Amino acid sequence: MVSLRCYFFIFVALFILFSAAGNAWRIDSVGNFRNRPYRPTNYHRPTNYRQIKQIKMSCLTMIVDQSGRGNFTRVQAAIDAVPLHNQGWVCIRVAAGVYTEQVRIPLYKNMIYLVGAGKKKTSIVSNGHESIEAATFSCEGDNIIVKALTFINSYNYPIQNNRNRITQAVAARIWGDKSAFFRVGFVGVQDTLWDVKGRHYFEQCTIQGAVDFIFGSGRSLYERCTIAVVALPGNFIGYITAEGHDDPNEQSGFVFKDCTITGNGKAYLGRAWREYSRVLFYNTMMSDIVVPEGWQPWQGEGHEDWLNYDELNCHGPGSDKSRRVSWSNRQSAPQLASMASLSYIDAGSWLVPTSGQPARLRN
Repeated sequence: MVSLRCYFFIFVALFILFSAAGNAWRIDSVGNFRNRPYRPTNYHRPTNYRQIKQIKMSCLTMIVDQSGRGNFTRVQAAIDAVPLHNQGWVCIRVAAGVYTEQVRIPLYKNMIYLVGAGKKKTSIVSNGHESIEAATFSCEGDNIIVKALTFINSYNYPIQNNRNRITQAVAARIWGDKSAFFRVGFVGVQDTLWDVKGRHYFEQCTIQGAVDFIFGSGRSLYERCTIAVVALPGNFIGYITAEGHDDPNEQSGFVFKDCTITGNGKAYLGRAWREYSRVLFYNTMMSDIVVPEGWQPWQGEGHEDWLNYDELNCHGPGSDKSRRVSWSNRQSAPQLASMASLSYIDAGSWLVPTSGQPARLRN
């Protein structure tokens, strides 16, 4: 167990850091951080680990390790130690292992950098289901970075020898704005990743499921991600996305760029969760698990003209559009190319594009 003395020193360190930063940290009108004692702009560049080290050295770091060799043995305990309305980056490093718990970053706990030892080495697992509070990981704060770990909802996973009825069992619920995920795994069966709302960026992530396993009303860009469809018994045909919004002027939607669709189960690219829906697959490799029709209207049935489902420059055996539903693929190539860019998620205010390299967080 973590001693009371350990908790005391963590509390004192946090108090000193954020008290000293009170006048030094400021968020401007477009979400940029100014007058800071370090530059977290460089926190992510896979080919340049010197910049990863820079953010580690620049922010308060807490270690989570099941063996007891860190500050905490549970991830949630470390998050609980972060004060509300924090104005400085807090790094929470999670050692390799399987952490059986539900983790929640609540509203007003922002600027948290949660990093594991690797997507295959660090995992957070729970079996909550049929409730919005039951997700393995819930993220309500803004400006959250998650890297190199996996969130698993084990209620229906793995499918083999699983006797539980297939139902909503969320691995991650992303609610906050301006959050980024790098090399993160999301594993479940139904409703794996709930991209609720806000501007989000996913890079080199793996998202696995069978039914509506990327759903919500977020405005999100998924780059170089792997989408893995899990086969369900009885030749069931699944659905990769279920994006939806009620307001035709709302700019939410999912964009998948340079991704790979694979797996062992058949699936539609998506269906409309609500009356309006927007999904784009851009330059994506589609294996033969994608059914020829491609899309279903579901709650958009009867007003398919309100649905924007498109594919551009995709390849692979599942990318043949000759048998797609007639109401898909109606937008022009220039419109779609504009959508498949960082500007779609207002990157100018919080992500920095780097020539030849992935995006990273802006000052």
